[in-house]
Amino acid sequence: MAPEKTTAQRMVHVIDDDEALRESLAFLLRAAQLEVKSYSSAKAFLDTLPDESLGCVITDVRMPDISGIDLLRRLKELKIGVPVIVVTGHGDVALAVEAMKIGAADFFEKPFDDDLLLASVRSALREQEGEKKRYAERAEIESRIAALSPRERDVLTGLVEGRANKQIAFDLGISPRTVEIYRANLMNKMQADSLSDLVRMALVAGILDSN
Repeated sequence: MAPEKTTAQRMVHVIDDDEALRESLAFLLRAAQLEVKSYSSAKAFLDTLPDESLGCVITDVRMPDISGIDLLRRLKELKIGVPVIVVTGHGDVALAVEAMKIGAADFFEKPFDDDLLLASVRSALREQEGEKKRYAERAEIESRIAALSPRERDVLTGLVEGRANKQIAFDLGISPRTVEIYRANLMNKMQADSLSDLVRMALVAGILDSN
């Protein structure tokens, strides 16, 4: 059976000042057909941003200079939403819990179970890929909305708020027939197959509050 193709989205970044552990983790991940980059410090990893392709990060919680906790905070400041898995030593559970509060996806105590770690990595990679797809979808929808005329945007707002054509016409001071024309035009520009599709797009783009 041919090995699974690796992609930038499947990249796992291993950060640990312990060379033996870095090599051990890299070997485990590569054996699972995942692409790996290793770093001896969080600074070395941060120096590669924002150009580095991100999939997920595995980092030790205790490191000199920049700890795993500090790294999580820094990624948050940079608004880099990469899943981070924290590895802790015995007795560092409190630090691991703090890391989870900051945004870590998971944590493992040494010695950890290889299969459980791999399952967590794959879950993090799926989450990251899903996030990229959601971002791309939102960008595409926002591009379509930007192409609408001001009046088409007014009609869009009325539709996603649940107003009937006659009510939109009254609110805008135009005829129901004109609203129908604008509606047809914006449905075409938005590439919406139905009103429910249009509402879903509005939710994705943040036009319609989901609460």
